Amino acid sequence: MKTALKVIGIIIAVLVVIVIAAPFFINVNSFRPEIESRLSDSLGRNVKVGNLSLSIISGSVGADQLSIADDPKFSSSPFITAKSLKVGVELMPLIFSKQLNVTEFVIDQPEISLLHNQAGVWNFSSLGTQAAAQNQGAPAANKTPVNKPAENKPPATKPSTENSGAGENLTVGKLDISNGRVSIGSIPEKGKPAVYDKVNITVKNFSFTNSFPFTLTADLPNGGSFKLDGTAGPINSTDSSLTPLNAKITAKKVDLGQAGVIDPSAGISGVADFNGTVSSDGHTAKASGSLTANELKLVAKGQPSGRPITVQYALDSDLQTHSGHIDQADVTMGKAIAKLTGAFSRQGDTTTIHTNLVGDNMPVDDLVAVLPAVGVSLPSGSQLKGGTLSMSLALNGPVDKLTTTGPVKLSNTKLANFNLGSKLSAISALSGKQTGNDTSIQNLSTNAIVAPAGTQLNNISLIIPSLGTVAGAGTVAPNNAIDFKMVANLSGGAVTGLSQMAGLGGKGTGNIPFMITGTTSDPKFVPDVKGIVQGQLKGLLGGGLPGAQQSGNQQKPQNPLSGLTGLFKKKKPPK
Repeated sequence: MKTALKVIGIIIAVLVVIVIAAPFFINVNSFRPEIESRLSDSLGRNVKVGNLSLSIISGSVGADQLSIADDPKFSSSPFITAKSLKVGVELMPLIFSKQLNVTEFVIDQPEISLLHNQAGVWNFSSLGTQAAAQNQGAPAANKTPVNKPAENKPPATKPSTENSGAGENLTVGKLDISNGRVSIGSIPEKGKPAVYDKVNITVKNFSFTNSFPFTLTADLPNGGSFKLDGTAGPINSTDSSLTPLNAKITAKKVDLGQAGVIDPSAGISGVADFNGTVSSDGHTAKASGSLTANELKLVAKGQPSGRPITVQYALDSDLQTHSGHIDQADVTMGKAIAKLTGAFSRQGDTTTIHTNLVGDNMPVDDLVAVLPAVGVSLPSGSQLKGGTLSMSLALNGPVDKLTTTGPVKLSNTKLANFNLGSKLSAISALSGKQTGNDTSIQNLSTNAIVAPAGTQLNNISLIIPSLGTVAGAGTVAPNNAIDFKMVANLSGGAVTGLSQMAGLGGKGTGNIPFMITGTTSDPKFVPDVKGIVQGQLKGLLGGGLPGAQQSGNQQKPQNPLSGLTGLFKKKKPPK
């Protein structure tokens, strides 16, 4: 027993000596050309590593720096730089036969530059495609079916250096990128790149010819977070961005204006939470999920929404033509729901859509807080209350120069704290009705055209029970300046009162032409004097002017202008 213990002790002592002495007898820097060659052949990019060191305890070879060249079509600067690289190796082959068999790669604090050109091609599209193409002839039995994770088996070890080359299927048990920093920009440069910090990527059982599980996490600008978890592979042999993928996406507090996913020129901003899935076979990508946005602004001149907006969506996209179809996009604002469907395409930096947005009988109370997000401004201090809104709109063109057309109808609502009758001054007195501080609206319909040059509202029909009907058309400029030509057709006693005020007896009409100028928040109602006189005199053709004063054998007609123009002036307080 004592002899056996002595033998065991001697063996342990020898192993300890080997562990301590091995780094002094193995020149790991001699493996640097091999490591650089293998990585360069596999990635199709020039790879450089710094000074190597061997750690027997962790079973790894470390490099004090790493540099991977970019696609020369995009940049002469490196695609990836890192402060350190750790390569896991099998110790026994390394110590006794000086054979390098790689088991893992760990890249610490890399700087990664992602670029895309106007054709939608990324600078990582050519990464690894040369090796993937040469491995397409591998036996089918060695391949894992697309979109199914590879079995959790130890990775195949790397054969001797005599067989290394681009055609060899590099397999790595574990690939880690930790605490990275990723910038996303465009060629040619368009604005500042979006930057993501604390990017971590873990890949298991990586292979060019099989699918492999992966997890990606990142910090987003302004405190957001992002996670992508699923499987990818095999690597596409012509464009790595077309590699099959099945993944779940989770994002929190995404700043839509800073995250780099939306062109800043579109004027869209807000903070969103996102949950969804994406599935790609390398040709078509299908995505579905939900997005909830707070403080959303959809147009450059808009203001943040006062309530959350939720979108349930399902869409598909052709990865090569950069076009697709929106099968579902249900936009929910409280109890109000609008449905968006249609097609989209991308050419260069421009995304164009051809879609329809339909909403039926949406509660106005749930829409009020959302109106500022689409640039709708009401008169200062006023608010829509009650009723429903229906619309059927076509949205066409580039997202930053969108044109929206279609009918809009507002029913059974009121504009609180805004009295249209007071804007026409004496009308409430003429009709004998008190309209109060609000304007009740039975119906408001129009055909709208909203474009970057401004908004045009045609065929306006407004029914106000206390006054009558208002019709006309006009425009709203991008700076919210308004120019409308309208006609108010008074009802009931207002017609008689109007005629009498003009000195026309009962033969006048109830039509009052007027113009609306100023801004949407401070509208000005201006009488169309010429139109008023012409309208009121229509009933007098072929007869004398009623209300005329007799002077001998001559008639002296009363001037109707003095009475009619008073309709747009404030009533004088009683003495």
